[in-house]
Amino acid sequence: MFLHKKIDTIEAMPQKAGKGVAMKMLLSPDESPNFAMRNFTIESGGHMPLHTNTVEHEQYVISGQARVVIGDQSFEAGAGDVLLIPAGVPHSYETLGDEPYNFLCLVPKTQDTIEVLAC
Repeated sequence: MFLHKKIDTIEAMPQKAGKGVAMKMLLSPDESPNFAMRNFTIESGGHMPLHTNTVEHEQYVISGQARVVIGDQSFEAGAGDVLLIPAGVPHSYETLGDEPYNFLCLVPKTQDTIEVLAC
């Protein structure tokens, strides 16, 4: 199977959790055999609350900076960084500076249950 898309043609869907968070579904579970590929943008002054997922996340930061919490670790992530978030580990994001935090996020093509732990 072959698929080609332009990111500019994919609608950004506002996310209910957090503030200033939008997601583009680049490759849906229906389009890809093993993973879904998503593009998240968290606007300047925005955040995604502490939450868990039942699937792992592989992430690549495209632009911007954020304070990222994964488990008991807190650090600044920025363009060029690669993150692995194991399934079930609490994580959150808070933008730093004036630029939106933009990242690719790949998740396995299995059922994902999200639990928000703090707003």
